[in-house]
Amino acid sequence: MNKHELFDFIRRQRSFLCVGLDTDVKKLPACLQEEYIAKGQTAEGIFAFNRAIVDATAPYCVAYKPNLAFYECFGLAGWTALEETVRYIRANHPEHFLIADAKRGDIGNTSAMYARALLESLPFDAITVAPYMGEDSVQPFLQYEGKWVVLLALTSNKGSHDFQMEEGRDGQRLFERVLSKSQAWGSDEQLMYVVGATQGRLFEDVRRLAPRHFLLVPGVGAQGGSLEEVCQYGLTDECGLLVNSSRAIIYASGESDFAQVAGEKAREVQTAMERILQTRGLI
Repeated sequence: MNKHELFDFIRRQRSFLCVGLDTDVKKLPACLQEEYIAKGQTAEGIFAFNRAIVDATAPYCVAYKPNLAFYECFGLAGWTALEETVRYIRANHPEHFLIADAKRGDIGNTSAMYARALLESLPFDAITVAPYMGEDSVQPFLQYEGKWVVLLALTSNKGSHDFQMEEGRDGQRLFERVLSKSQAWGSDEQLMYVVGATQGRLFEDVRRLAPRHFLLVPGVGAQGGSLEEVCQYGLTDECGLLVNSSRAIIYASGESDFAQVAGEKAREVQTAMERILQTRGLI
């Protein structure tokens, strides 16, 4: 999916919501715990939950982002659930953008294997990548036509200020150096950036350096980020945002109505996004 196709889908969906599939087995509804987990059917339980969440939220979002840690911790069962989830989305909701939240990044030949695993073996559209090891650790992910690298720039966690806000001798903060340096590695048709919703007006600084790139924005919902503030400082004339919400949607109910409630929560976010897109004249 290229940039034009993504923006076109955003306009048709009237939404720029990304639903994070951070599926924690311990938080599955009791009905699924009894039907699957108690019987040792971990892969089946995770997939049943994901499938119900996806079908309920698909009308209101444009993207899904499985966080691989929630699958890899279960070994083969978790990887099976991830593969079934991704292939189910691709088969039944083929226009939705699929992000592997993997945060990979290593020496070149290792990165090439990570890229092969998640951009060849599985039909993801994008992968999150850590930039700490520099250009040669990122380039293998940029070799796939039509695929995206989502580079960590300014994250939503408290510890982001430990390094990302540190100033160099030239007064440029580390996240600003990442934004500036990495744009020589790929275009705004290949690169997105992770910028946490909790960073507020720092979106102005991000947009000063990356005015045309899409931003993947976690932290709205359970982490307390403000959708309105993100859009005030981060929205572009091509939208330029994929705003992620995970826990606030997928765990909105722990009862048998979990999928229905997740759909309702997604619709609430979509409605707010639609108003913002209308106000900015983007739909």
